[in-house]
Amino acid sequence: MSQAEATIAAYYAAFNAGDPAGMLALVTEDVEHRVNEGGIRRGREAFAEFCAHMGVSYREELRDLVIFATPDGRRGAAEFVVHGAYLQTDPGLPEARGQRYVLPAGAFFDLREGRIARITTFYNLSDWVAQVSA
Repeated sequence: MSQAEATIAAYYAAFNAGDPAGMLALVTEDVEHRVNEGGIRRGREAFAEFCAHMGVSYREELRDLVIFATPDGRRGAAEFVVHGAYLQTDPGLPEARGQRYVLPAGAFFDLREGRIARITTFYNLSDWVAQVSA
């Protein structure tokens, strides 16, 4: 496993462990976090706020994780399936009642000096809304 793949694997291991501090330790101070259907968060502090919010609103475990990286270790990608529960209503989204969902997703990464400098996550928001609205 390359250093880039190991960094991404450690990031997702911290995610699955519910360890936002572990995730934050793996990102650069100027990390850029992009999520489809949303804005861009810039900086570790904004990313920490996102992680805190996610920990309250959702309980998620990523399974079937496959990680790829370029030979130079500067870019990577991951594909996974999110198994989650919607715990607290997010503004503009359906009401949370503990609904469970299973959602294929993926992410792209830029890495710099052994840390993650960009995370771009993609998932099908319409699919998620349909699952939690059923």
